[in-house]
This record gives sequence, structure tokens and C-alpha cells, in this order.
Amino acid sequence: MNQSTNHIMMMEPEEFHENPQTRETNSYQKRDNESDEVILNRALKEFRGFRDLLVENGVTVTTVYGRAGSPDDIFCNNWVSTMDGRRMVFYPMLAENRRIERNRDDVIAILNKMYDHVFDLSMHEKEGKFLESTGAMWLDRVHKIAYQGRSKRSYEELAKKWCDHFGYRHIPFDTDYHGKPVYHTDVMMWIGTTLAGVCSESLKDRGIIESLKKNREVIEFTNKQMECFCGNSLEVIGRHGEKMLVMSKAGYDSLDDAQKILLGSHYRTIIKPSIPTIEYYGGGSARCMLLELY
Repeated sequence: MNQSTNHIMMMEPEEFHENPQTRETNSYQKRDNESDEVILNRALKEFRGFRDLLVENGVTVTTVYGRAGSPDDIFCNNWVSTMDGRRMVFYPMLAENRRIERNRDDVIAILNKMYDHVFDLSMHEKEGKFLESTGAMWLDRVHKIAYQGRSKRSYEELAKKWCDHFGYRHIPFDTDYHGKPVYHTDVMMWIGTTLAGVCSESLKDRGIIESLKKNREVIEFTNKQMECFCGNSLEVIGRHGEKMLVMSKAGYDSLDDAQKILLGSHYRTIIKPSIPTIEYYGGGSARCMLLELY
């Protein structure tokens, strides 16, 4: 199993603004008096520029389109994930207006052409239990380890159920960011083939770093850098099989010289989309916008 893939799905939004239903758990999203129309137009420009940047670097991108009433569907990696062997998983979502993202017959039809084994955990919404896909767990796909930061959007019981089903080792851990857990694991860490990044300042226990170091070099960053979304990054594969890291411009600019040198020793190409509107109002960044298709 490869850690990364060449094929990505992205969802161009029909509606985009700060989501009041996720405000309690997402400390990174902002709101102001800007009109929704202005916000959407800026977000669309950023989205399309990001998508085109991926394509220019040889990444295959399948674009689907969002719907009104789904202000967060640009973050399409949260309700579904895919695995090798034509497998995909549906997940239970905390916010009610995010659950409708999963009820898209047109998008499901596209996925069904590639994935015919479905593991559906979405029924646990009725129990008030949630596990928001690769946002809730960071998968070391090579060594079959799932790192799960506990939060209201990431229930340990469901992560363990996922790991038992797919034969992964489950490593849960706790975080603290201004008195709250980091809402998604993929905001504070990422895992590539030879390098992993983690916000060590947010960890309550450094055991996760030692676990990561068994298989990869590790770059550590601070809460301040995490606020700039350097933790919300993803390794992708471009032309000629080149492994590249996707990290937003704001995230990359937050790094110091030594961290940039370390990144450069593992990745010749770092794709750095400028997506300030999406980060500001959505409270998510580059990795959240990318659904990996294996």
C-alpha cells in the first residue's frame, strides 16, 4: 500500500461561509460582516487556483460540485474515505448540515464506479457518536497504523471499530489547544512517505512523536504555526511518480528556515496554494479540500 496517491477529488462550492453549526468545535473559523456572495466569489477563485496548481504538477483531479445549504462541502474529505482493494467508508458527522454532504447520489454514483466494498459507519450519528473520516484519523497506510486525536468529532470507540475492520493498529491520543481538543487530527499532523509533521505543542503526551519516529523523520511545529495550517498538509503523487507535499502558502510561510530546509530535503516540490478566504471562514485548509482516491 502506498502512503499517497496521484488521484484526488475536490468539490467546488455552491455556497461557502462560516458554518455556525461547527463553530463550537472549530476554533479556527472566523466570522465578520462580509457578505456571503463576496466570500463565495473569493473562495471560488482560490479553489480553482488550487485545483489548477495540482493539475499543473501532474496530479489527477476529479472535480465535483457542491450544493446550496452545504457551506462546508468544499472540505470533502470528512464524510468519505477510500482504500486500496476498491473499498470506501462512509462516516458519521457531528453537524447536521454536514450530514447532507453524504447524501449526494451523483457523487456516490461516481465513487461506486471505483469502489464496490462499502463500510458504513454513518448510522452512529443516531447515537451521538462521530468519526469524521481522515480528518479524525491520520493513517500511516504503509505500516497500517491509525493515529486518532480524541475530540467531539472523533470517538475512540468508532476509531477502534474502523481499525478492527481494516486491520490497523489504533493509537489514540489527546490534544489541548486553548483548553479544547484540536477538532480534527489532520489540523495538527500529517504523514508522508519519509517525513511526518506534528504540532508537538498541542500534544498532552509525546508518545505519538516517538511512534512516528520509528518509521519516518519528524518535523515538529508550534501552536502558532498550526494556526497558520502548516499541519493541514498532504503528500500527493505528480508526474513521473514524484512525491510532493501540499501545504498552503500561509502554512509554509509560518515555518522557520530550518523547517523549510528539512521539508526541502524530502520534497523537491511543495505545492503552496494561497487560500486565505477558505482558511479564514472555513477553519480548514489544503488537506481538508482533498479526497484521496486509491
